[in-house]
Amino acid sequence: YGTMDNLRAAFDTFIENTPFYGFAVLCTDHPEVQALAARVTDRRRITYGFNRQADVRAVDLTTDLDGSHFSVEIDYGNHPRTIENLTLPMAGNHNVQNALAAITVALELGASDEQLKAALASFGGVKRRFTSVGEWNGAKIIDDYGHHPVEISAVLKAARAMVGSGQLIAVAQPHRYSRLNDLFEDFSTCFDDADHAIITPVFEAGESPIEGIHADALVKSMIDHGHKDARAISSLDDLPKTIKALAKPGGMVVCLGAGSISAHANELAAKLEQL
Repeated sequence: YGTMDNLRAAFDTFIENTPFYGFAVLCTDHPEVQALAARVTDRRRITYGFNRQADVRAVDLTTDLDGSHFSVEIDYGNHPRTIENLTLPMAGNHNVQNALAAITVALELGASDEQLKAALASFGGVKRRFTSVGEWNGAKIIDDYGHHPVEISAVLKAARAMVGSGQLIAVAQPHRYSRLNDLFEDFSTCFDDADHAIITPVFEAGESPIEGIHADALVKSMIDHGHKDARAISSLDDLPKTIKALAKPGGMVVCLGAGSISAHANELAAKLEQL
């Protein structure tokens, strides 16, 4: 798009192209989307989010190891009402927001409250997005595609909400030397919700190494920024023994990355049993 103004204009056009019989569903928790909703006034729009101005909003949100529990207040049309006690087997405000979008569309298509509850409760998630791949010594093992600092921070925030004061171990495989180099400062602080952060060698994705950009450098920077237990491992083959020494019941191991780490995450529980 080139500029932020071009991006805004593209979304304005997208909403303005909504046919007369359709509707737009907009998350007004984000100021840009809230501004978009204010600009486009000649199309039907339904807003959602956590904020009090949203037409469909989540309230009474709590999180535990089973996921997110919340109610939904529906405040548009002729009959404001509340759907109580929904459960989404995922954590994170962003996932609840996504559920609100789906709920809004489903309501407009005639879904019943019971259908909504059943569908959310049975949602299996999106592959490699906070996917449960096993358990060992009472600790859950999660596989997630997150490889950008903002994603990593959101995933670990969600995991922290699930485990509470329990132990949270993050295992991250940096993806591309160029990304680690360009976002080095952000990578140095995005693991703060994890009690232990284990950094593997960079997944090259066809790139050549960049001098000074590697796992050890990232770990040093994380420690310099105040992380109390960041460490590098020389190979993903060393992951099982590292986790065995750390994992505790009631905790969680979150494996993060867009490279080869997914295969290791899926094998981790079985390999731990063999040790």
